[in-house]
Amino acid sequence: MPDAEADVRPSPQGAAARRALLAHPVVLLVGIVLASVNMRAALASVSPLVSEISQSFGLSSTASSLVTSVPVLFLGLGALVAPWLARRFGSEPVLLFALLLLAVGILVRVAPSTVALYGGGVLVGTAIALLNVLMPGLIKRDFPDKAASMTSVYTGAMIAGATLVAASSVPLEKAFGGSWEASLAVWSLLAVLAAVAWLPQVLIARGRTGHEVRVATPAASAPARKSVWRSALAWQVTLFMGLQSLWSYVLIAWMPTIFTDHGMSRSTAGVIFAFNNLIQVAGAFGVPLLAGRMRSQRPLIVLVTSMVAAGYAGLLVAPVSGAWLWAAVLGIGQGGAVGLALTMIVLRSGDAHTAARLSGMAQTIGYLLAAVGPLTAGAVRQATGGWTVPIALVLGVCAAALAVGLFAARDRTV
Repeated sequence: MPDAEADVRPSPQGAAARRALLAHPVVLLVGIVLASVNMRAALASVSPLVSEISQSFGLSSTASSLVTSVPVLFLGLGALVAPWLARRFGSEPVLLFALLLLAVGILVRVAPSTVALYGGGVLVGTAIALLNVLMPGLIKRDFPDKAASMTSVYTGAMIAGATLVAASSVPLEKAFGGSWEASLAVWSLLAVLAAVAWLPQVLIARGRTGHEVRVATPAASAPARKSVWRSALAWQVTLFMGLQSLWSYVLIAWMPTIFTDHGMSRSTAGVIFAFNNLIQVAGAFGVPLLAGRMRSQRPLIVLVTSMVAAGYAGLLVAPVSGAWLWAAVLGIGQGGAVGLALTMIVLRSGDAHTAARLSGMAQTIGYLLAAVGPLTAGAVRQATGGWTVPIALVLGVCAAALAVGLFAARDRTV
């Protein structure tokens, strides 16, 4: 994965502090795992409770979709500032700030106001954007010889966190006497716990001296580079990232509602949604390993897009009777697609600097594009009175992802 701090070099104090940090690998690993658990938890906790939130505020389907679309929108906008913050302050302090911001955003979101509901979503999305961009770079920086295995650890923890909260949201609501607010608010404790675990790394990285851990590389020494924004290949990678994010966030926002609209109980829908998140581990682990062994990843593009399309088609024709099967097929396809999209950023980049810039481009444009998905699905559902047209539109997204992915998967570099 690319490093958000690719344009900086350690100061002497920073190099010494980093050696001290790596002398405590257990502390570092615990911090990484707990931070990663929070990277989807606040998003996955909302989906099983969308109907209750809508009823509480009297929201339409379109307005309800904003509850999940707003955080995704700020995943893209937050990705714009994450590299600058990392260069200015260092990854450790920014990650600590992101976890505290996430906890605050979760609590703001459950205040009795629609402004707070959406405003909390802004804070949640921004916080997760910082985690999304900085965590891979930190792993690459501190574990250069174990980057693949550590990426699997952080990806697995991220999916495990989403699975845990998706399965727990409805039971927690019932345990708190039908309060969806309490069910959502409890996950702020998870973010606070991760922040506490991350605090020692901030103190070690700064050596308790007040010295900046990193200093910027002089601009004059940096070689001139072609802008990734002018590269057709970079746009192909970016569009695949965005389209696969779009189909995933439609499911994150609406999968339980699709099931309950067809007569399934909320508890069962929540468990199947959690299963969908859990099964993504298989694709997220396996597909990147295969991609790294191939010169062209075109067969994998066909595999993951076909599985996602098949799963969506299943939701269209037999949403309840085949729910477990479609959740499994979609999960493997989703996990494989996101793993492949992230891997192609590295494989299509000629060097670390290009990878950092391509990552920023892909995540910014990708998440902005993904934010359109839940909002459009909710609006079309409201206009048509069902899920047939929204799912058909997502099948069109799958076709577009297949087309652009076949170009992005060629053995070329930006």
